[in-house]
Amino acid sequence: MAFSVIAFTQAAYAGKPVGSDKGATTEETGGGDGTGIYAAARITYSGSVAANGSKGNVTSTDVNWTPPPCWYAPYLGAKDFKKKMSGDIESQMNAPGMGGHAGAALSELKRHYEDEYGWTDTPGYKDYNVDKDGEGMFWAAVENPDEPDLLKRNSCNDLPFWVDNGESPPPQYEQAITPEILAALAYQHMQLPDTEVSLAPEQTTKVNLPTWAWLDKAVFDEVQATAAINLPGFNLQATTTARPVSLTLEPGTDDAVTYPASGECVINADDSIGEPYARGKANRTPPCGITYLRSSGNGTYNLQATITWDISWTGTGGAGGDLPDGTFGNGQEVTVQEIQAVNR
Repeated sequence: MAFSVIAFTQAAYAGKPVGSDKGATTEETGGGDGTGIYAAARITYSGSVAANGSKGNVTSTDVNWTPPPCWYAPYLGAKDFKKKMSGDIESQMNAPGMGGHAGAALSELKRHYEDEYGWTDTPGYKDYNVDKDGEGMFWAAVENPDEPDLLKRNSCNDLPFWVDNGESPPPQYEQAITPEILAALAYQHMQLPDTEVSLAPEQTTKVNLPTWAWLDKAVFDEVQATAAINLPGFNLQATTTARPVSLTLEPGTDDAVTYPASGECVINADDSIGEPYARGKANRTPPCGITYLRSSGNGTYNLQATITWDISWTGTGGAGGDLPDGTFGNGQEVTVQEIQAVNR
C-alpha cells in the first residue's frame, strides 16, 4: 500500500565549508526547531582545504557510481511526530475538494498511526506510539538535493516508520541510512584545493623549450570529510579520505608533447609530484612537464592540471572500504612564444 498525499522531505546534506585553511566545517542543516529533531548530516573537513579561492567537489572516475538519491533517516520522536503528522493530516482533510480517493487515503493514513491499522510487513501504531516517546524515533525519507533525477530522488516513498533506540530498521527498508551512505555523501561534498602546478618557465614559455611542472608536498595533502548524524539514541558517522596519487597534464593544444607521454605524473616517494627546475637542468627531459610545438599567437593555451585522488572510507562499527577514485583540477593560462633569432 502506498500513500502519495503527504510528502516527507527533510534536509540532511552539507552546506558550504567555513573555517581555516587546515580544517573546515559546514553549517549544520536541520536540528531542533521546536517541533522535534530533523535528520541532519553534519559534514566536517580536515586537510588541505583552502580558506579562500575556488574549491570544488571531487568527480568520480567511475561513471556508473553515483551517491544515493535518497535514504531513510531518524526524523522525530513520538510526541513531536504526532503533533506534526496529525496537524498535516487534519489540514489536508479539511482542504476544499478533498474527497474521493485522496480523502480515503488520508483516512487510512490517520488510522495507520492512530488505530493500529497496518498491512503486510507494515504494522500500525496506537496513538502515534506516544507511550514509547523517548524510546525510539520515527524515520522518514530524505531526498538528496544534488540528485538531478526527480524519480530517483523520490524513490524512497515508504511512510515514516518506528525504530526503537539501539535497533536497526526493519530489513525491508534497504535504503535506511548506513555508514556507507554517509561515506558516499561525504564523498559527494568533498572539498578539494586548487590544483595550480609550479611551472618553469612560469606563465610564458618558448616553442620547443621543455616546461617543467611539479607540485611540492606542502602544496597538497590528503583531505578528509566526516559525515555524521548524532541524535538521541542514534549516532552514526563515516569518514571519507582522499589521498593524491597522480597529476595529469593536458596542454590545451594538440601541438604539444607531455612528459611522460601519457601526461600522468605519478606521486614521488616524498609525496611530491614532478621535480622543481634548477640551474643545470636545461638539457634534461623533465620527469613531469610539457613541450609546446607551436606558439599561442596573441592568446594563451589553457593548461589543465588534474589531480587523481585515491578515496577510501571508515565508519561506525569498524565498517569501511574503497570508493571510486576521484579527480579535481583547474586551468592555467600559458603563453607560448616563438624563439626569436638574431641575424647579423
